Amino acid sequence: MKKILLTGFEPFLDYKINPTMTVTKELDGKTIEDYEIESFILPVDFNQSEKLLIEKMEQLKPDIVVSLGLAAGRYKITPERIAINVKDGDRDNNGFAPLDQLINSDGPDAYFSTLPVRSIINKLIENGFPAEISNTAGTYLCNNIMYSVLNYIKVNNLYCKAGFIHIPACHELAIIHGKIPSWSKNDLTSAIKISLEVIAKEGD
Repeated sequence: MKKILLTGFEPFLDYKINPTMTVTKELDGKTIEDYEIESFILPVDFNQSEKLLIEKMEQLKPDIVVSLGLAAGRYKITPERIAINVKDGDRDNNGFAPLDQLINSDGPDAYFSTLPVRSIINKLIENGFPAEISNTAGTYLCNNIMYSVLNYIKVNNLYCKAGFIHIPACHELAIIHGKIPSWSKNDLTSAIKISLEVIAKEGD
């Protein structure tokens, strides 16, 4: 059976709950089309997350890699169109805060997602979930992971679709935080399941 590697992140900064962990764990082991989902939680660590994810890809040899990230403040599901070769921003969970650094000194300026982002948006809206394409994954860990995965695939000439989807906060996090919009965990999971179905169908 073909494989989808689905990743999420642990909690970080002021976000004591990360709904990407809930979604990825809920979908772990599920079958979509003729793909089996294997989930993997990444640390919020610039020096470790990329390394651990590449090791997981080498072990699993997935056909599709979909990484999820929390975009607290966004109120729609937002597949990312592009990742840029920059890491710059808030500290990670080990206190490291990069400033104007390249992710890969030999890499291109940017990579476009190879996921069918427009089809994902259309299907989510059709099913009643607010969604739109995002043209910036920021410069924090989410962008770092998206760029690193696409670069690894390109450098190693692999046949593997990959990209990144940002999701809103869950209700539990919004209650703790106090100032961000949120979705229910069930809706977040359903929206990502629909997204994976679209990706799996167009991956064949």
